[in-house]
Formats: sequence, C-alpha cells, structure tokens
Amino acid sequence: MNIINQYKLAFSAAGIVLGLFTGSSVQAQQIEKPQRKGTATTFAIVVDKVTLSKTRKEIDAYKAALEKQGMGTYIVSQQWNKPEEIKVILQQLHSQKPALEGAVFIGDIPIPMVMDAQRLTSAYKFDQARFGLRAAVPSDRFYDDFGLKFNFIKRDSAKTNQFYYSLAPDSPVMIDMEIYTSRIKAPLVKGKDKYEMLKAYLRKVVALKAEQNRLNTLMVYSGMGYASESQTTWASEQVALREQLPDLFKPGSSVKFVNSRMQGDLKQRLLAELQRPELDIAIFHQHGESDVQVISGYPNVSFPQPSIENVRRYLRSKLQMAHRKKQDVEETKKRFEKTLGVPMAWMDDALTDSVVKADSLFEANGNIMMEDIDLIQPNARMLILDNCYNGSFHKDDYMSGHYVFGAGKTVLAMGNSINVLQDVWTTDMIGLLQHGLRAGNWFKQQAYLETHLIGDPAFAFATADQVDYNDLIVNKAGGDKIWQQLLQQNDADLQSLALTKIYAAKPEQLSELLKQTYYNSPFSSTRMQAWKLLSQLNNAAFKAVLKDAVNDPYEYLRRRSVNMIGDFGTDDLVPALVQSAVEDWASKRVSYNSGNSLSFMDSKQVIAAFHQVLQKPGYANDTDILRMIRRQEATMAKIEKETKVMSDTSTKASAKERAFTVNMLRTYTYHQLVPEAIRIAGDHAEALKLRLSAVEALGWFPYSYQKNEIIKMCDQIIADKNNAVTLRDEALRTKTYLLAFNSGAGASLAAE
Repeated sequence: MNIINQYKLAFSAAGIVLGLFTGSSVQAQQIEKPQRKGTATTFAIVVDKVTLSKTRKEIDAYKAALEKQGMGTYIVSQQWNKPEEIKVILQQLHSQKPALEGAVFIGDIPIPMVMDAQRLTSAYKFDQARFGLRAAVPSDRFYDDFGLKFNFIKRDSAKTNQFYYSLAPDSPVMIDMEIYTSRIKAPLVKGKDKYEMLKAYLRKVVALKAEQNRLNTLMVYSGMGYASESQTTWASEQVALREQLPDLFKPGSSVKFVNSRMQGDLKQRLLAELQRPELDIAIFHQHGESDVQVISGYPNVSFPQPSIENVRRYLRSKLQMAHRKKQDVEETKKRFEKTLGVPMAWMDDALTDSVVKADSLFEANGNIMMEDIDLIQPNARMLILDNCYNGSFHKDDYMSGHYVFGAGKTVLAMGNSINVLQDVWTTDMIGLLQHGLRAGNWFKQQAYLETHLIGDPAFAFATADQVDYNDLIVNKAGGDKIWQQLLQQNDADLQSLALTKIYAAKPEQLSELLKQTYYNSPFSSTRMQAWKLLSQLNNAAFKAVLKDAVNDPYEYLRRRSVNMIGDFGTDDLVPALVQSAVEDWASKRVSYNSGNSLSFMDSKQVIAAFHQVLQKPGYANDTDILRMIRRQEATMAKIEKETKVMSDTSTKASAKERAFTVNMLRTYTYHQLVPEAIRIAGDHAEALKLRLSAVEALGWFPYSYQKNEIIKMCDQIIADKNNAVTLRDEALRTKTYLLAFNSGAGASLAAE
C-alpha cells in the first residue's frame, strides 16, 4: 500500500481569499504523494473517502498507470463538505514544482452551480430574475480556472452535493484554465452498483493505457437540423480536418463523414460504427438532451408517395399529441384540412393502435437513447458530443456517462452540462491529439463554462514525436523561443498552439503577427486561430481582417465573421455583410447568421446597399434580394415599435412588455435600442428590477459602436452611492466584460 501523508491545510487564510462560507468543520485531507519522482508535471486524483475505500485497488492501479505516462500522481481524499476544500488543494499543488497539470474527480465530488456568469457560456441565456437558482450552470471551471472569483450563495437543501455561487462582480470574465479537470461519475443504471461500475471503468482505463494506439480512425456525424443542415458546412469541416489531421487521410487510416440526409437506417448504422474495434474518435454534431441524441427526422425524399407519407406522419403526430392532451381531435383534423389543404383521409388512422405503435417505433429510431448504448459496446476511445445536455453530470443519469461506463473501449467523452451554441468550434486544435497531447491539455484550449470531460482526462494517443508537448504547454511560457520555432512547423495546429501561447504572454504586441498569419496561412484552422485571438484584441487589425474574412475559403470562418459584424453594428461593415448575404447563398449557415446580423445594422444603410446590388447585371429584380429588403423594412418597423415600448412608462400594463423587450437585447443585439436601455439603467425613477435587466443586457454588447457610452453609464451607476448594491455590482460585471475585449485604444477603435 502507498505511504499516506496526512496533514491539515490552513483554511483560515485561504478562506479570506476565496470567500469561504462558514458553518461546517474542516476535516483532514489524506494526500498520498506521488511514487514517481522527477516528472515534468503532476496530476491529482480527487476522490471521496467512501469511493476510495470501495475501489482502492483500482484507484491504486490507475495511479500507477498515470505515473507510467509521466505524471507524478497524488490521491487526495476526504468526505468533502464544500468545493473550496478541493480548490485550495489544487491551487497549492499547482504552485509547487513540478506543477499540477490536471485533476480527475472520482465519485461524489461537490458540484458548483454558477450564477451571474452566462457570458462565459456559448449560448446560455436563462432569465435569472425569473427562474432564480434554476438558471445556474453546473461548472467545474470553479475548480480549474483559478482566476475566476466566486461568492457563495447556498448549498442545495435537497441535492446536498450541489453548491450555488455567483460570479463575483470584479472577477475576470474570460476563461483561462490553469489546469484541466474531468469527472468520473457513474450514471444511475438500474440493477447496477455504482462502485462496481467505477471499478470496471478504471480497469478498462488501465488496460487501454497499455496500448500503443495511434490516432488513425475517425467518424464524424452531422445530425438533423444541426447547422441548418448546410452541405457547405459539412464539406468545409472535412477540408479543415484534412489539414489538421493529415495522417488520417493516408492509406491505412480511416475517416468517415456521415450526415442525416443520407439514406438507410442511420441509427443502426451509427451504432455499428461506434462498435468498430479500431475507432479512435467519434464526433457528433447534433441536437440532444441529457438522455438522448437526435439522429434523424423524416426521410429526405422527393417522389410523391414518400413525400405524402412524411406529411401524413407529421399530421398523425399532431393528432396523437392532441389526443394525449385531451384536446378535440376532430376539430384539430378540420383545422389541418383547412390550413394545409390536406384530405381528411390522410388523418383517419392517426389513433389506430397499430399505427400509433409504428409511429412510436419510427420516432424512437430517429434518436439514440441511453438504453441503446447499454445494449452495445461503444469502442470510440474518445467522443466529442457537440450537442446540448449530453454532459449533464450533475444529474443522476446522463448520456455521456453511459458511453464512458459502457462495456466497450470508450474511456472519455466531451459534453455540455447545459445547452450549447451550434456555432461552437469543437475541433479547435484537434490536430494536437496526433502528437500525443493528453486530452485534458487539448481541452484547456476551448472549454466554455458548460463544457466538461467525462472520464480519464489524461487519455492520449501514441505518437512517434520526440517532443513532449504536454510538458511544453504546462512549463514553457509564451516568451520561450520554442513557440517561435513551432510557428515554422508545417503543421496547422502546432502553429495555432504557438500563436495562443505567444498571445498569452504579450497580446498587445502580437497584432501584426496575427494579421499576417491570417492573410498568409494556407491552413483554415490556423487562420481561424489568428482571427479568434484578434477578436479578443478588438483593434483596427481585427476590423480589417473581419471585412475580408466574410470571403474566406473556410465556411466556419465566414460564418463567425458575418455573425461578428452584427456585434459591431457599424456602417462601414454593411457592404461586406450585404455582399455575403447576396453572394454566399449556397452556405445555409452563413446565410442564417448574416440574416440575423443584418437586423442589427442600420436598416437604411442596408436597404441602400441592397438597391445598389439590384443595379448590377444579373441581380435585377432578384427575388432573394427583394425579400431581404422587405425583411429589413420589417426590422425598421420593429425597432420603432420596441423603442416606443421601452420608453412607455404610462401604464402598469406596459411593465411586462418593457421587461420582455429589455431582456430580448441579451439575444438580439439591436444597437439602435442601446440609448433607451442606457436611459432605463440610469433612471432612478425606473423599477430596480428593470434597471438591473437593462444593465445586464447591455453587457452583451462587447463590440458595439456604442460600447463607450455603455461603459460611461456603468461608471456613473458604480459611482452613485444612492444606487442599490445589486445594481452597482451588475454595472461592474458589465463594465469588466466590455473592457475584456479591448487592447490599448480598443474601445475607440471599436466605435470607428
């Protein structure tokens, strides 16, 4: 048995720094030191005492396997009372030499539930004022991003393993993880003991670590309704992945790209793919919930009979729903007959038992359920679940847990604890995995508040590289010459990594290098990385790149660029956005984003630009352009209406509508409504709740040409001691976030 070093940490001093809540006694942690000395980095297994006692043999074997990988490994155990106890230890271990690289949480480890941090998510905009603590985001960024600051709210009285925190008003507002973390938490499976599941999983991990398995097999699936089902998106990802993972496209390797428009029994085909013994990585782009992955919907058909069957199936589903809700089925039939012009005969069998059963089976065959995973042996060593809720580890049962704890060789999944944006860059620097990078070190480059690893974060593919990139990432700062050397490598993601590390050391000096990288790199993902880093600088160089990036060969870059133009809202970007809307018609997801962004620009400028296009040969009376002009005219009317709504304080009946419009600005950033939102935020005569909503909503305008006015408003609110503390705190959060996207004169440059 390993030698156990027991000691008590001095929590009193740490408590002042971290704002520990009181009321529970501090127990002694058992910290078992690494057996292997002289490693480049260290790793921590954090486990509760009960789990450790029941899985002692397997955890010891896991520790030995981790140390064989080259990380001195601690085992840290206690019957944990609060998350701060763990965070203090992780910070302490990280400050030592060799530095802590990452940690894994095994068993019953406290779960932080974070409030007031929705800007750190990819898409989450749940109304906290309305839903309270139900809007909290389960997030382990509490543990692995030491820069973020939190204020304790309460412990959940029913789910006592969940702890609520508010992101402190003066906390940094950009995720910058010092270490990586992951959860090894068994899902609730009927008839199975969670400790036996943990033991089986750890044995599987140890066995797979002994393999010398190179990354040479990949499967990517794009599901129904995802990314507008754009074929351009689908094709462009393939080109980018070929640049990032070139060896996968050579003889002896295998790459499969599948999407929901393909024919056949997709669910069964995908389940078969997942069971391929040699499968290394499976990526799923799709919609989902905590217990389901949405695979496909109605068949993609063109002949009359199958098209009619699709319509009939749709009608039956509506009638079956009406029946379940005890609504008038006959009236529902008559409504569809009238509104859709369909014959009544198409709906006659909707409630027939055999038809209901067949429809139910059809519906089930369009989804992968947790029960489906339990019946197979998923072998993809690593899963990227690019969908909502599949990583909901805070629930007793969750989708990614069934993959990881399944009977096959899957040992790691990346998933989201809440909903996630469809335009997230899930393959950012994925090429680093072919160089032996541990999954956790890759994960650090792209995690949002909701993104989590489930399983062994130290998982890595075998490599012939002589360089230990894990060591470099943890121990070499951005000023080290190695990063300049890696910029010269003919490797897309090694260049991207180098740019990221150099940027972290001296961002204000990197603008020209990033700009030149964008204009000269042949690699899609490297150009995207340069764009991403420039967007954080938010300076003149970024604006120049942004105008040109709407024409980039990489669809994802075009998609992000047209979306970003809407965040700026400036007239000088209207021509580029209009050009994209007109010419990039084949890219459905780009068109979707450009349509949204056009709504946030000055409608008169947009309409004038469209009329100029109509004068060009080939575009006279173009129906699509005329449709976009009508949409812009509707936007003008909407802005006029919403301005009146926001300014109407005459009746109590208008209060609800005003609140809805103010909250709408969190998602639909109409720059024209910013002045009225600023007025509401600063007006003592307005209700505090509405003022809070206005200040919070204005925090979603980090690139707006009215950004300086918003910051000025925040300063006035913060300085006015007559304002409620909650309002001043929210103004500080908003100001901090807006200033995070500046470099030097960035604020004024954004307003050019």
